[in-house]
Amino acid sequence: MHTMTPRRALIGVLVLSACLVTWLVVLKAQGRLRSQIYASGFAAPIAFVQDPLDRGVHFVVEQAGRVRVVHNGSVQPTDFLDLRAAVLAGGERGLLGLAFAPDTSSGRFYVNFTDRSGDTVVARLRRSADPLVADPRSRFDLRFGGPGTPAVIAQPFSNHNGGHLAFGPDGYLYIGLGDGGSGDDPGHRAQNPQELLGKMLRIDVNVPETHPIGYQVPGDNPFVGGRPIAARPEIWAFGLRNPWRYSFDDPARGGTGALVIADVGQNAFEEIDYEPPDRGGRNYGWRNREGAHDNVTSRPPAYLPLTDPIHEYGRSSGQSATGGYVYRGRALGAAYVGRYFFADYVQGRVWSLALTIDGQGEARAAGLVDHTAELGGQSQLGNISSFGVDADGELYVVSLTRGTVIKVAGLTPPTPTDLRVVR
Repeated sequence: MHTMTPRRALIGVLVLSACLVTWLVVLKAQGRLRSQIYASGFAAPIAFVQDPLDRGVHFVVEQAGRVRVVHNGSVQPTDFLDLRAAVLAGGERGLLGLAFAPDTSSGRFYVNFTDRSGDTVVARLRRSADPLVADPRSRFDLRFGGPGTPAVIAQPFSNHNGGHLAFGPDGYLYIGLGDGGSGDDPGHRAQNPQELLGKMLRIDVNVPETHPIGYQVPGDNPFVGGRPIAARPEIWAFGLRNPWRYSFDDPARGGTGALVIADVGQNAFEEIDYEPPDRGGRNYGWRNREGAHDNVTSRPPAYLPLTDPIHEYGRSSGQSATGGYVYRGRALGAAYVGRYFFADYVQGRVWSLALTIDGQGEARAAGLVDHTAELGGQSQLGNISSFGVDADGELYVVSLTRGTVIKVAGLTPPTPTDLRVVR
């Protein structure tokens, strides 16, 4: 291990302190943020997804099983999809994720939900002839156990389902799964190489409709071929407790392509994990570690080293992290570009972090700013279940309890009132 000298450590602290002061000054100069209600009237919304075919259309996922259509801020009367008959909702269960395939000509999209038996289903569907209405007859449930097996990922307990879905810049589908529930991962599933629970999966869903399981494993997944350990080849990363929202820093908008994950903690720490692009095979440590701290160590992790988060916070600040996005829009001002926005579900707080990327693509987080009050406080934000971005990379907050989608905007400078002509 590399030991830092006192002089180098002091220099590092001074540089970070100077950067923090600079960030705060620039953010203050750029102006405060404000919130605008973009759409409302939802029942327990948990996701806001841009339609890749129409910049004016967004989809709002409701936990009970509906996917609502929003056109230019107006909620449409006809649902895109209604899975309520198939979904077991309540607590941490329900319709939890939606992602559209990068190949928009296929009409494919994917959902993650809890079925009536309490197990996780990842299903493929297609749009109908009307692009704002899905074809429920096209549903195919992916079979993670192989052809002819039940098309579910069994959940031993009711909590920690994960549920988010996202396509990476590489075109593959990333599936975040919780550890299976209860407390302190009693089955040590997040470190079990033969379990999908407690992992980030990465699969290639660009397969024919007749494919028997609905996906194939990318050949460059980190555990293909049994190295460095023998593990399920779908696994991209180990050691997650309940990844509640993750996103990629969008390369199309100047981002790094990194994967940023908010992982909900147990009793002490919430964490934000950062993964440079194409850096699979990491072990984020749960249950042996919670944040950057030892947790249950009675059984060893699947492998070492364990990767610590770039940011953590304790119970005095919040109790359940909600992941967001590295901001790559324009409306908030240049000082916010490259900052990572995230929230705490329980306390209804929104923060942003500055990310400094080193020569190896690793990130260091600093300059934490609390935006809660300027966005209206918890009375406006409620319990924050998710974030979203639109076609311009602008940021939205999803409030589960208020049933709203809130757009994050910059303050408009006041119009001068004392203008006069000077000749």
